[in-house]
Amino acid sequence: MASSKARFLLAATTTLCFLQLLQCVRCSEFEVGERAGWVVPRENETEVYNQWASKKRFKISDTIIFKYKKDSVMKVNKQDYNECNSTRPDFFSNSGNTAVTLDRSGFFYFISGATGHCEKGQRMIVWVIAQEAP
Repeated sequence: MASSKARFLLAATTTLCFLQLLQCVRCSEFEVGERAGWVVPRENETEVYNQWASKKRFKISDTIIFKYKKDSVMKVNKQDYNECNSTRPDFFSNSGNTAVTLDRSGFFYFISGATGHCEKGQRMIVWVIAQEAP
C-alpha cells in the first residue's frame, strides 16, 4: 500500500515538474526599446514604447528587460501611469538592467522614475494575454 502511494506521488511530482518546464520553454524575453534601451524618447516619438509593446504578443511568464543608464523603472497602477506619479510604485529598480517577469494576464504599467522622463514619453503599457488551453 505504501509503495503504491509512493509511486503515485512520484508520478504526480514528475508530471507537475514536466508541465512547469514545458510552460517555461514557451516563455520569451523581450528587451524594451531593443538596441536603444529604456531612454527618454525623442520629442516627436513620445509613444514609441507603447507602439513597440503593441506589436508584441506577451504571455504569462514572459520576461521584459529594461536596460538603462542613470534612470529607473517603476511598475505602477493605471492612475499613476496616466498621471506620471512616481510616489507609490508597486515595483522599483535602478540597477541599469532590470528583468520583470509578467506573472498574470492583464495590463502592466511602467514609467521611468527619473524626474520629468515619464512626461516626455518614457512610459509603457504592456498587455499580457491569458494562457491558451493546451
